[in-house]
Amino acid sequence: MPDRGLTWRPGRAVDLRATLGPLRRGAGDPSVRFDTDGAVYWATGTPDGAGTLALRVLGAEVEAQAWGDGAEWLLEQVPTLVGARDDWSALDLSAYPGLAEVWRRHPGLRLPRTDRVLEALVPAILEQRVTTRQARQSWRELLLRFGTPAPGPVAGLRVPPDAGALLAVPSWDWHRMGVELARQRPIRAAATVARRMEECTRMDAPAAMARLRVLPGVGAWTAAETVQRALGAPDAVSFGDFHLHDVVVHALTGRPRGDDAEMLALLRPWAGQRQRVVRLVELSGVRKPRFGPRYSPPDLRAM
Repeated sequence: MPDRGLTWRPGRAVDLRATLGPLRRGAGDPSVRFDTDGAVYWATGTPDGAGTLALRVLGAEVEAQAWGDGAEWLLEQVPTLVGARDDWSALDLSAYPGLAEVWRRHPGLRLPRTDRVLEALVPAILEQRVTTRQARQSWRELLLRFGTPAPGPVAGLRVPPDAGALLAVPSWDWHRMGVELARQRPIRAAATVARRMEECTRMDAPAAMARLRVLPGVGAWTAAETVQRALGAPDAVSFGDFHLHDVVVHALTGRPRGDDAEMLALLRPWAGQRQRVVRLVELSGVRKPRFGPRYSPPDLRAM
């Protein structure tokens, strides 16, 4: 039985998988699980301690169950988590019927807001300068080795390590997880000032990004990836991403490649809600054309 439960009537459609998809770092992420019956499980640290949240959509209601010391905090967070503050009513897609169709197929899509800054920042740092597959493997190993079992009935679910646990990870274990010193340093820096990082939840997105970028090794891309998830920032676009500009340019123009400047120009009509448009592009399934062999990354563990 759950420690706590509630039923929330949002008054609109809710698409849990599309909304909470950005929180899962790959299918093997031990902190987020999507079940085939539509349930979503999220294990996280909260201001009150570790907790697990289970969400299901039942007709016009969202049913939530929670376990652990953080159960009450998680239940209070449910509307914010699934985008109750995220208003898409002013989004005009009339010039792009393809994106309008994606939105029509996902009327319950919103941007999530976790209010957990360090847990959004650490995997973003892990994704710097490596392939997505490498970063997701490092995140999975970090949780399996240094996270804690999530409260509740779901076997294998893990709560990400908190600031103290991150600071206790020795450099050789980071290396075994494929994380070199250049990415260890910003993670340690963030964990050292974790309380100041969590204060970003009381800021607007530009101010929060400015604070995050004070950390050595955290640039515009990492800050944007963090506030997209922790703050549900509707205008935070991941400029500097290796693939995103190509995908957005291809989706909006049909050209196979682009750059950040062109992506910025294309997204300008949606200033204030550009991340919503990017999310629709991601859900559209559009992929940039391939012109060469797949990149084979070096194994950082062997260096």
